[in-house]
Amino acid sequence: AAARDGLSEVLARLLMLSKRCPFPDVREKSEAILSRVQELGIRIPRPLGHGPSRFIPEKETIQVGNEDAMMHALFAESFATLGRLDNVTLVMVFHPQYLESFLKTQHYLLQMDGPLPLHYRHYIGIMAAARHQCSYLVNLHVNDFLHVGGDPKWLNGLENAPQKLQNLGELNKMLAHRPWLITKEHIEQLLKTEENSWSLAELIHAVVLLTHYHSLASFTFGCGISPEIDCEGGHTFRPPSVSNYCICDITNGYHGVDEIHTSPTGSIPSTESVCEVEALMEKMKQLQECRDEEEASQEEMATRFEREKRESMFVCSSEDEESASTRDVSRHFEDTSYGYKDFSRHGMHVPTFRAQDYSWEDHGYSLVNRLYPDVGQLLDEKFHIAYNLTYNTMAMHKDVDTSMLRRAIWNYIHCMFGIRYDDYDYGEINQLLDRSFKVYIKTVVCTPEKTTKRMYDSFWRQFEHSEKVHVNLLLVEARMQAELLYALRAITRYMT
Repeated sequence: AAARDGLSEVLARLLMLSKRCPFPDVREKSEAILSRVQELGIRIPRPLGHGPSRFIPEKETIQVGNEDAMMHALFAESFATLGRLDNVTLVMVFHPQYLESFLKTQHYLLQMDGPLPLHYRHYIGIMAAARHQCSYLVNLHVNDFLHVGGDPKWLNGLENAPQKLQNLGELNKMLAHRPWLITKEHIEQLLKTEENSWSLAELIHAVVLLTHYHSLASFTFGCGISPEIDCEGGHTFRPPSVSNYCICDITNGYHGVDEIHTSPTGSIPSTESVCEVEALMEKMKQLQECRDEEEASQEEMATRFEREKRESMFVCSSEDEESASTRDVSRHFEDTSYGYKDFSRHGMHVPTFRAQDYSWEDHGYSLVNRLYPDVGQLLDEKFHIAYNLTYNTMAMHKDVDTSMLRRAIWNYIHCMFGIRYDDYDYGEINQLLDRSFKVYIKTVVCTPEKTTKRMYDSFWRQFEHSEKVHVNLLLVEARMQAELLYALRAITRYMT
């Protein structure tokens, strides 16, 4: 059975190379080997999903072999670094400038010189992804962990890993679900645990890895990323049915791309959804005019923040459907009942995190760069690209200034985490973000494993898939920065 499973993975890997390798000669050789294998009567697996995303039709993603020069260079770099073109890359490539920064940062965190050994880095990635039941990322890093010489026993459960990594479990769960509860005492506990203590540099590396993979889990679920062809749940030997898909495809979120004529995002085109775009643009115009005419007082701005923070508590998903995990990942973390709770629940008050008191630009960036050289610079570049990225389009409209909308999305996420900017009017959020969009944002950021295709389809129904992927980039970077701010503030308080 083990030999058969091993052969399946090898053939699936060859299948991936024959379809996805950015180098034509490797694709041709892989196809030739697969052809020879088939002649010997050995069954060839086929992809279980249809393309890199369950939410985006395969024909609307970038196809390997049809990419432009910049995308080809990114594909080649990703393939050379990871030994594959993963599905995250194939969806992120809608935005090449961001993808380049993302790949550079991830490569530095996982493979370049740093405080933590390579197998620790991948194991921390597994711990972080597992907190959101993200079997996609867990599968990838299980393979990478073993490849760099990690002890297979650690994969049986967190209790089998070194005590030093087990001690990171508390910080992992708080960062993932309630980062505002992190205090300097939590930091002190990790740094002063005698023989299992962390150094400051190691802890910064670990914190950046944890926040990176929490946010990447948000991207994975938010874009409906499918399992890799050569991973568990990524391929099948079952032949396709007459209609070119079978029951296994349906459970993977595919219901036939030709069933109905759909709009770019998969919903039925309607006058109502076209009007949504027009109404959103009109609100942006009115808000800009109000800004130019008068500015709210500081007291009113504070009141609007508190109101938005309270209202965010009542934004929740009514969906029962959840993304299915192909691997039981709960063994990679402790306290499985611990999950997201709203920042300000009834009977509990956590002080607002004021951005002017501790910000990424003035405080977090320099602390990271001092203890883990160059990473602060890489993160800063990635944050700026995600925040400022624009093609000046909104659905079918061109030459549109989208800065107001991008800031509303970013600040809404930070508001959910209790972070306030004194110079921002939080009244704009309710004007620009409707309820279905808020449900999607909160789900992807706070409980990404509960994201569904219905949620993805229900917001901005006339926008392109590339624009929805752009939204996800904003979501994951705002989330990562919020987590980092709480952790780095606690580290700073410990140091002072």
